[in-house]
Amino acid sequence: MYTFSGRVALVTGSSRGIGRAVTRQLAERGATVIAAARDEHAEPVAREIVDAGGRCEAVALEVTDPIGVERTIGDLLSRHGRLDILVNNAGVARDQLLLRMKPADWDVVIATNLTAAFTCTQAVVRQMIKQRSGRIIAISSVVAQTGNAGQANYAASKAGLIGFAKSMAREVASRGITVNVVAPGLIDTDMTRALGDQVREKWAAQVPLGRLGTPEEVASAVCFLASDEASYITGQVLAVNGGVYM
Repeated sequence: MYTFSGRVALVTGSSRGIGRAVTRQLAERGATVIAAARDEHAEPVAREIVDAGGRCEAVALEVTDPIGVERTIGDLLSRHGRLDILVNNAGVARDQLLLRMKPADWDVVIATNLTAAFTCTQAVVRQMIKQRSGRIIAISSVVAQTGNAGQANYAASKAGLIGFAKSMAREVASRGITVNVVAPGLIDTDMTRALGDQVREKWAAQVPLGRLGTPEEVASAVCFLASDEASYITGQVLAVNGGVYM
C-alpha cells in the first residue's frame, strides 16, 4: 500500500463523493490531510478521520475567492511548513442545452471547476518548487473527452483541466513536481443516486464493465498518482470509467 507518512495534502471539495473518498484514503495511508470545502461542510469527514486515529483538519474554503484561497493556503503553509499533494477536486454542474443556458450558469461552472484549479495551483506551486517535490492532481471527467449534450459548460471546464495540467506538467517537471489528471466516468455518488434507479440502470448498461464506479476506485487512482511509485508519470490523463470511453 502506498504510504504518505510525513506528507501534507490539500483536497478541495472534500465533503462528499470523490473528494471525501480521496481525503479518507490519503489519511489512511498516513498523510496529514487538509479537507477543504465551503462553510463547515468538511467537518464531518475530518472528525471521522481523527476519531479513527488519522490526521486531518477541516478548513472552510470558497475556491472561487482568490483572496480567500491565498489566505487559507498561506495559513496552511505557515502551520505545516510544506505541502506535498494538491488534489483539485471541487466542482459543480449546471446542466442545460446551450440554447437555454444562462451566462451565469456558464460562468459559475468555469469559475468553480477550472479557474479555481488555477488559483489553488498557483497558490501552492511556489512552495513545491522550493521543496523540489510535489504532486498536483486534477479531477476531470469522461465528458471532457467525449462531450455530452446539455453539459457544454461542464465539459469545457473539465477539458480545460486537461490542457491546464499538461501545460503545468511541462513548466514544473524540472523541479520534481508531477501534474496529472484523473478522469472518472459514471460514478456512484449522491448526484447520480438522485437520478433514480431507472436512469442509473440505463447508464450502467452503457458501461462495458456493466456497473457504475465507486468514489473509492477513483480515490485509489488519485493515491497512485500521488505516490512515489508514480514518480515518472506526469502530464497524463488516467481514465477510471469502466471502459465507457476508450
